[in-house]
Amino acid sequence: MIATQFYFIFIMEQNPNDPNQHQLNIEINEDVAGGVYSNLAIINHSASEFVVDFVQVMPGVPKARVKSRIVLTPQHAKRFMRALGENIKKFEQVHGSIVDQDPVQYPMNFGGPTGQA
Repeated sequence: MIATQFYFIFIMEQNPNDPNQHQLNIEINEDVAGGVYSNLAIINHSASEFVVDFVQVMPGVPKARVKSRIVLTPQHAKRFMRALGENIKKFEQVHGSIVDQDPVQYPMNFGGPTGQA
């Protein structure tokens, strides 16, 4: 079994009078714990938020569906970017460099026949 660690730190206002400041209990229900597979992320932003749509594109199927949407403030988006970068660095130290494939062409086409019902 491989242990996985996630680091996503939100910096909060310092309050020396609050003994529970550094404690955060996180619960996850079974539906969420199973995760959602995504092989495409579409990122949009406005002046006040970043919207990340996680999409699942299947081979030979001309239509893809957004499986999850995450909305972040600009500050949290930047923290998420840093945390993801740190995790990628740690991953590569253990497993070797992640090789980026050729640039993705849009529209994405995995080849094969078009899905029919």
